[in-house]
Amino acid sequence: MRHIILAILILLSGSYSLRSQSLSTGNKRAIGYFNEGRMKYEYRKNEDAYLMLSKATEQDENFYEAQLLLGDVCSDLKKYEEAIKHYQKAIIIKPNRFPAAFYNLAGIEMEIGKYNDAVMHMTQFLGNKAISKELRAKGERRFNNAVFAREAVAHPVPFTPKNLGAGINSPYNDYHPSLTVDEATLIFTRMRPADAETDNGGSQFEEDFYISKRENLEWLQAVPLGSPLNTHGNEGAHSISPDGRYFYFTGCERPEGYGSCDLYISKREGDKWSKPVNMGELINSGTWDAQPTIGPDGRTLVFTSRRAGGKGMADLWITYKRENGTWTLPENLGDSINTPYDEFGPYLHPDGKTLFFSSEGHPGMGGKDIFYSKLKSDGSWSKPINLGYPINTKDDEIHLIVSPDGKKGYFSSDREGGLGLRDLYVFDLYEAARPQPVTYMRGKIRDAKSMNPVAADVSVIDVETGEVRATTQSDKQNGEFLISLPSGSSYAVNAEATGYLFFSGNYVIGKELTPKDEFKVDILLSPVEAGSKVVLNNIFFEFGKANLLPQSKVELEKVFKFLDKNPNVRVEIGGHTDDVGDDASNQVLSEKRAASVVEYLVKLGVDAGRLESKGYGEKMPLATNATETGRAINRRTEFKILPAK
Repeated sequence: MRHIILAILILLSGSYSLRSQSLSTGNKRAIGYFNEGRMKYEYRKNEDAYLMLSKATEQDENFYEAQLLLGDVCSDLKKYEEAIKHYQKAIIIKPNRFPAAFYNLAGIEMEIGKYNDAVMHMTQFLGNKAISKELRAKGERRFNNAVFAREAVAHPVPFTPKNLGAGINSPYNDYHPSLTVDEATLIFTRMRPADAETDNGGSQFEEDFYISKRENLEWLQAVPLGSPLNTHGNEGAHSISPDGRYFYFTGCERPEGYGSCDLYISKREGDKWSKPVNMGELINSGTWDAQPTIGPDGRTLVFTSRRAGGKGMADLWITYKRENGTWTLPENLGDSINTPYDEFGPYLHPDGKTLFFSSEGHPGMGGKDIFYSKLKSDGSWSKPINLGYPINTKDDEIHLIVSPDGKKGYFSSDREGGLGLRDLYVFDLYEAARPQPVTYMRGKIRDAKSMNPVAADVSVIDVETGEVRATTQSDKQNGEFLISLPSGSSYAVNAEATGYLFFSGNYVIGKELTPKDEFKVDILLSPVEAGSKVVLNNIFFEFGKANLLPQSKVELEKVFKFLDKNPNVRVEIGGHTDDVGDDASNQVLSEKRAASVVEYLVKLGVDAGRLESKGYGEKMPLATNATETGRAINRRTEFKILPAK
């Protein structure tokens, strides 16, 4: 802090500097102590400086320069109450000599929670018309922080953190957590003591990834994530995709790197992680790129970077994964998120619309505070909201993650009572700050004939908007997948693999989720051969009519893409009804509905000669017609492969 204070004093005072001979005292002994104390301070010998400057003020308590510099020294020594006393004395002696004295005094008052006093002294500082434009901007920022902190402390938010326990935390630093969407796997970074193989510039510590599984609501003993993710160097901030299949992390000073720190990616197959791959020079710059967070769609990546073109020193940037697997040129998240100061630690919740991050530029408690912002319908981000006190304090709060249901926050802290230097904690996040709840689908995809696992692409699409909300790929070794399902909408869940018919499911997720809202499915994919068929669960018609509803667009485009990829396939679109009404009417309705689907596909560009439509009426039910659930299953559109001509 000493250089900032010295720069402010020099800038504000013009020709004045601490080396000036025009001091405010004629006491030679006081001047001698002052000069010696000043030199000790410049050489960072704070205790010696404190002793000399104290002697100077004892010789002459009205020695303005000694009182002012002693305030600086006491501040650096964290003797805050004494620093306040010396600043106040200097202001009494010469109230208009250095407006920066008010600025520094307010900063110390914020450090010890005297926010009313800080607001008062910052008001006095900003009232001086002589301060520069640059210092006025800094002053307004400190004033806004003081006003915010005063109100935040007066209206605290609920916050009762609980240590995650000895299974997770060690005697060392444990931090940067990430969580899968089922909240069953936790990965975090641990700074452990270096060993004989550590290779990170002679440091006494090495950063590695650790993993823990949760069973019966308890976290099991964390173990190293192992090679190839852990190396003998340092592995930093990371993000695991909601399905636990993709791992994005920060690697620094690596031979293949483009800057000081780069982003890397690894994929899990079974229990094995692939060798990490640098995400390339399009994503990584020649500076510092770190702290990635991957969205639930598997195609949205937010990270922190110091690259050129930002709003401040460190900004948040965003990139999107294209259909061909490449990434777009990163874009700055813009003025609503980024400031001329630092933004760090982004976390994009599995709802895909709530971003938590740390900032020292938005009004807060004085250091880096945690904020959240919501993605708006036009693609911009809402004005960030400070999570409040005591979640945020005068210290730096960085990297919060939130559980899929939005109810719990996980973070790292060095607070008293922990098991190590920094521990991981969990707390109940108050309702106003919660993101949209998310549940999940756990499934297994297999070949319908051989029952062998199939590596298939799985996607969740909002039926109303057509927006892809989540994507993943089933594990080629066991066919398993895990995918997030945000609350409050109807979703088309599709699975597709080369050589197979696609799977089409429809799930309606209420706004209020319960612990029972977990979906387990066993998906059987049929090979593309004559007779294979699939129910198109996301084709919707007007009640009692053959008019397609707009919500059918997502499914119809999926059918079109399949036919486009398989140009030699001929298909039958079959319409089916329940048994409500007379047989003849149901037969006609089923025929018209099948014809409507064929007509739509032809308009999209499918050769009409490849399509046939057929109505089956109520003749081929899949379930009982005695219940509404059964009747809904029977009202369906089927897609069947026809023999080649």
